[in-house]
Amino acid sequence: MGAQAARAFMSIGEVLEILRGDFPDVTVSKIRFLEGEGLIEPQRSPSGYRKFTHADVERLRYILTAQRDRYLPLRVIKDHLDTAERDGVTRPRAVGAESPAEIRLSRAELLEAAALDEETLVELEDYGLLTPVARWYDAEALTVARASGALSRFGLHPRHLRVLRAAAEREAGLVEQAVAPLLRRRAPGAVDQAEETARELSVLLQELHAALVRGGLRGILGR
Repeated sequence: MGAQAARAFMSIGEVLEILRGDFPDVTVSKIRFLEGEGLIEPQRSPSGYRKFTHADVERLRYILTAQRDRYLPLRVIKDHLDTAERDGVTRPRAVGAESPAEIRLSRAELLEAAALDEETLVELEDYGLLTPVARWYDAEALTVARASGALSRFGLHPRHLRVLRAAAEREAGLVEQAVAPLLRRRAPGAVDQAEETARELSVLLQELHAALVRGGLRGILGR
């Protein structure tokens, strides 16, 4: 942090300078949005300017990492932060270490990391379940590859998993439909609000999907 590290307080511009190395998309609007949602509480100067401490910066870093790497909604992140404070922990347990957003794997590296064979990877790509970006594979691709490899051991191969892709696309369409009015507002913080709404809806749809699958299995198993 250089000279900034020796200072007790930082301006919002200085905070942006620190964070943008790891979070290039962070903006003043984003930080104000997080403050409005009660995730951070910077002090104020007598003239009303925000004054951030190094603890505030670390809190922001945790929040942004949880959003980026785990796609967690703010209510869940706030629960983690509140729990850490109640337990007297300086900072919550690090999140996202198991699925960093900046993973870039070659084809050979993906096959090795996912313990997958070339034939299965080709099938996943043919059925649209996995797509490289400029010949590289990211964290989501690794998750798909690992899960698909595990499912194949139960006789569920990529051709069987097309229904999951179709369901995921329909769910994404529902989220898009819900956040579209927010994006059209073009008001300050609208994009951040849309992003947060998308996270909330994603979690709720996952919970609903899991509950429906469990209910279906109870019917199949007669329990």
